[in-house]
Amino acid sequence: MFVDEGHRIHNVYQITGEQKDNIKAFLQGGVYCWCKNRKDEWFSLRDLMGGDNFHWQGTPLIELYKKHKDKEDSVKSAGIDAGWLLKAVINEDERVFETKKSGLINHYRWIKKNSVENILEVDN
Repeated sequence: MFVDEGHRIHNVYQITGEQKDNIKAFLQGGVYCWCKNRKDEWFSLRDLMGGDNFHWQGTPLIELYKKHKDKEDSVKSAGIDAGWLLKAVINEDERVFETKKSGLINHYRWIKKNSVENILEVDN
């Protein structure tokens, strides 16, 4: 979940419910690994699934690429869909995340329980 409110979550169409569930489970695994191994560091979809992890063959994310494969900007379009699904994963997570935006890229950071309580106290 997000520490602040007002986050828009878009639905991703033209994939099956099972494909969407598999992609979200895969992204959730990436989020868990990041939070365990890189505490207090910001991350985005590019950090989890871009760069060296750019080739999505053999992962559920390949369905997003297949959906857009006939477009000129298929990689970008697949990445946008994956970003919306990552945002949904973060929103559905029981842990609390703060967000920041850099251009069009959303960045997330896990807030440990004590930190959340401190933030909520400051807001009240």
